[in-house]
Parts: sequence; C-alpha cells; structure tokens
Amino acid sequence: MHDLLIFDLDGTLIDSKEDLVNSVNAMLIARGREPLPHDIVASYVGNGAPMLVRRALPGASEEELSTALQFFLDYYRAHMLDSTALYPGVREALDRLHRERVPMAILTNKPVRFSVQLIAGLGLSGHFFQIYGGNSFPEKKPHPVGIERLIAESGATRDRTVMVGDSAVDVRTARAALVQACGVSWGFQPQTFAEAPPDFVVDDLRSLAEMVLDSRASR
Repeated sequence: MHDLLIFDLDGTLIDSKEDLVNSVNAMLIARGREPLPHDIVASYVGNGAPMLVRRALPGASEEELSTALQFFLDYYRAHMLDSTALYPGVREALDRLHRERVPMAILTNKPVRFSVQLIAGLGLSGHFFQIYGGNSFPEKKPHPVGIERLIAESGATRDRTVMVGDSAVDVRTARAALVQACGVSWGFQPQTFAEAPPDFVVDDLRSLAEMVLDSRASR
C-alpha cells in the first residue's frame, strides 16, 4: 500500500494546542491586546508561525507583525513542551511502523528547528528519516515541494506515498504532489476536510499502521 508515510505534526502527531495558544496569548498580552479563546487560536494554526501571528493581529503593521512574531517564537521556544503530548495511539503506531522499517518523515509548516526539538523531546527522533518545516523550502504546504523532496530522498514511488494530516492544507499538499491523502479524525481542523476531502480517514493511528503492514504482508 505505502512505501513512504509523510506526517503533518501539529494536530496530527502532537496535541500542541495549549502551548501554541498560551504563546499567542502571551504575545497579545505583551502588546496590550486581549487574549483569544483557545479554539480561535487553534483555527489559525496550519500555515506557519508568520501567518499564525498575522491572523492573531488583524490590522497590524508589518513592523508590529515582525516584532510580535519574534516575541511569539522566543516564548514558544521556551514553552513548547510544557503541555504538548502525542495523541493517543501515536507512539504505539510509530513504534510499530519503525520496527517494521516503514520509511517515515515529517512535513509541517512549523519552523523546522522547533519541529526537530519537539520530536526529540518526545523521544521519537530515530523514527523519521527526515523532518522538514515551514522554513525548509521557499514555499510552505500546500505547495508540493516538501513531498517531492521526500519522495526523491526515500526512493519511494508516488503511488505508494501517503500524506497524513488533520486539515485541508495537508490534503491539498497531497493533491498537488499526486499522492494519497489520509485524514485523521482528531486534531485542530478536521472540519476543513469538508472543503478538501482526503482519500480516507482514520480514527486511530494504530489502524493506519495495521493497514500499511497488512498491505506489505500481502504483496
């Protein structure tokens, strides 16, 4: 079924909502603004840190956005593992796939250095042959450049590659790269699948692992 699994990070593998919300609201409070509700901030996640800050500060000047982004990044760097944890079943699924040598990578719009630190902090560094972030390439998801690079690096075929994520951004990335899209029913923005439906949805990452390994065994 799949020779390469590419995972989104926030809302797919990790529940980082609390730390992202707290970092955005710390930035807003520092700028004399009212904090935002958690679900509102979560709805702003997915297109990278600059866009997250821009959405949280409508009408701000470019200079203010630049200063606010730096505050957000500094605060988040210090607090990104305060509450962030893997979603239920994720560690077991990744451990099993890793034992069976299924090639796995991460493609997120989060800054790459934060993504690498988070994965290390959660004890999963050895599971992924590559981690690419929102600043790894000139274009972020849904541009297909990240998937294209990962296919080239892994030697996988396009028809046996799947992008796994919790939002329409991930599905559009898969479509742009002509690979399969797997949605997860949890996360920050699964409601956006209404505008960009994935090929299939899983309710537990362990079921995806089961599908992949069953497919391998039947080859």
